[in-house]
Amino acid sequence: MTGTRPTGAGAYPRRIGPFEVPAIGLGCMNLSHAYGVPPTTAEAERLLLTALDEGVTHFDTAALYGFGANEELLGRALAGHRDRIVLASKCGMTGVDGQRTIDGRPETIRRTADEALARLRTDVIDIYYLHRLDRKVPVEESIGAMAELVTAGKVRALGLSEVSATTLRRAHAVHPIAALQNEYSLWTRNPEEGTLAATRELGIALVAFSPLARGVLTDAPPDPGTLPQGDIRRSMPRFDTRHYPANLARRAELALLAKWADVSLARLALAWVMSRGPHVVALPGTRSVAHLRENLSVLDLDVPAEVLAAAGRILDAGTVRGLRYNEATLTEIDTERCGRAG
Repeated sequence: MTGTRPTGAGAYPRRIGPFEVPAIGLGCMNLSHAYGVPPTTAEAERLLLTALDEGVTHFDTAALYGFGANEELLGRALAGHRDRIVLASKCGMTGVDGQRTIDGRPETIRRTADEALARLRTDVIDIYYLHRLDRKVPVEESIGAMAELVTAGKVRALGLSEVSATTLRRAHAVHPIAALQNEYSLWTRNPEEGTLAATRELGIALVAFSPLARGVLTDAPPDPGTLPQGDIRRSMPRFDTRHYPANLARRAELALLAKWADVSLARLALAWVMSRGPHVVALPGTRSVAHLRENLSVLDLDVPAEVLAAAGRILDAGTVRGLRYNEATLTEIDTERCGRAG
């Protein structure tokens, strides 16, 4: 199968600004950043090209990922296929002297965009996100600078990541916002506190990253005790010894439901995200070609509504234990909070 997929319940196109994309894209962060030891260059490029052949058209990266290495990876692997893809990247959070830095100043955004264009080997980025709100810079100033990139023909559409409905509305008043990228899954329900409704109302796509709960809702949930140094899950409260056993118990209940419905746990989790609205796009990431194909197969499935509803009751903001980030990181995040700290 090359470039096309059957048209199942989730396969109809979803819109991100001027673009039509399948309901599932590919988040590329874990090919270079944050999840243990990255794959080899050859393995990563193989994954990207296989995704393209399997019908993925929406690829998402950021200046932060690998401190530019992920953009370079996509630039090499996909440069010859630029007209076949919707290419998304992000500014406002980068690596400076080896440290993650949030910087939404207009001059930084302009410089980051030019660097991204060079690394991505393209003249224009289709969707450009403000990766994080810089609390020292009004969002209107950051979005104003990004709007200038649109006027200059360097960017086609704008987005924001990890912001609240209030910030989204402020940004949208400066320049039309095409997409909001927030974490959303069965075990992360923050968008239901405001941004899910706001994006629907404003005609903005909600791009759901980590729809598989950072690997928990797959056939091989991570073992926190074996995670390598540098893996971001090591600092997330949901994975610590106080909370993770209880979360795995809830996962086991969900796995029983998936087995009863004759669908894999990952497929059930993705189908649930896709069911949250016709404006919702799921953005799983993977290093495995087999898992890539499993994820994309959801586009051809019809999971009964009652099964999806039951999944949403088993795992939700009230049943998951632990916040999604530690307190230091939460101070950098503008999204609405929800969930149990303990």
